[in-house]
Amino acid sequence: MIRWTLWIVLSLGGIFAIMALIGIILPKGHSVSRTTRVQMPPDALYNLLTDVDRYPTWRSDLKRLERMPDREGKPAWVETMSTGRVPMYFERMERPSLLVGRIADPSLPFGGTWTYRIAPAQNGSDLTITEDGEVYNPLFRFMSRFIFGHTATIETFMRNLEARARA
Repeated sequence: MIRWTLWIVLSLGGIFAIMALIGIILPKGHSVSRTTRVQMPPDALYNLLTDVDRYPTWRSDLKRLERMPDREGKPAWVETMSTGRVPMYFERMERPSLLVGRIADPSLPFGGTWTYRIAPAQNGSDLTITEDGEVYNPLFRFMSRFIFGHTATIETFMRNLEARARA
C-alpha cells in the first residue's frame, strides 16, 4: 500500500514538474483576439461596456463587482469571480470606438490589457477584443496555454454580451 502511494505521489510530482518545465519554455506574453457582431449601434455598445456598475446584471461570470475611485476620471473597479479578485481600470476611452482596460494589481500571477475596438456593422457593431496578457507563473502559464486557453475569458465575456444585446 505504501509503495503504491509513493508511486502515485512521485508520478503526480513528475507530471507537475513537466508542466512547469514546459511553462518555463513558453513566452510570458501572449496576444489573442476575438471578434463578434453585437446587435447594438456603436454608441450604445460603448455605453454598455463603460457602465461597469451594471456588469453584474449581464455578466454571469461575475460574483461581485466593487467600484473603486476613478483613475484620472476613468472607471476603476474590482471584479470577483470564481478564480478570485481582479482589480481593473480603463486607461483609454475614446467614444465610441475604443476602450483599453488594464489589470491594476502587479502582484497577481497574470497581468495585461483588453483592447475593445468597436466598428459600425450591418445591424449593429463589430466588437474585437484583444488580450495582450502576461502569465508570470510557469505552471499557470502551461495551464493557461494548454488547459484553459488564452481566449476562454474573452469568449465567456462575448457570450454574456451577446445574450445581453439580444435581451
